[in-house]
Amino acid sequence: MGLNLDDKKAVVAEVAAEVANAQSIIVAEYRGLEVGDITVLRANARKAGVFLRVLKNTLVRRAVAGTAFEGLADKLVGPLIYGISKDPVGAAKVLHDFGKGNQKLAIKAGAMPNYVMDVNGVKALASMPSREELLSKLLGTMQAPITQFVRTLNEVPTKFVRGLAAVRDAKETA
Repeated sequence: MGLNLDDKKAVVAEVAAEVANAQSIIVAEYRGLEVGDITVLRANARKAGVFLRVLKNTLVRRAVAGTAFEGLADKLVGPLIYGISKDPVGAAKVLHDFGKGNQKLAIKAGAMPNYVMDVNGVKALASMPSREELLSKLLGTMQAPITQFVRTLNEVPTKFVRGLAAVRDAKETA
């Protein structure tokens, strides 16, 4: 049973709200996937904070019209599943990782604000570290000099105490 006009407007509004906060949209063809596989994909997407839905292409075209993702509209052909993410890498990682294990999911295209990607662009995006990984690396890099400085400061009294212990041990044996 098809959607009535009010339902269609609600879907367009929901997708438009997700697109307004999105940093990336990844589109994949799901033809031939079984229900269990799609359930697993949705669970992975939920864990990663990715909005993942099967939508009518015409409704998505209306939702992205007038946004920074408008260039993606001509790539929306066939039975597609849409991954919309606030993290630029999140949707690409979820769909690409799932596609490695299941050949029936084929990534078709992707988009970042004002930039449309082909399949290779999405794969390159999926191979990048996520925002959290980059922040943790940055924090580790920033902490390294401080940690080394503290170790250096701590080494002076440690050497002094070791020297005193060696003198004490030498006097005890003598």
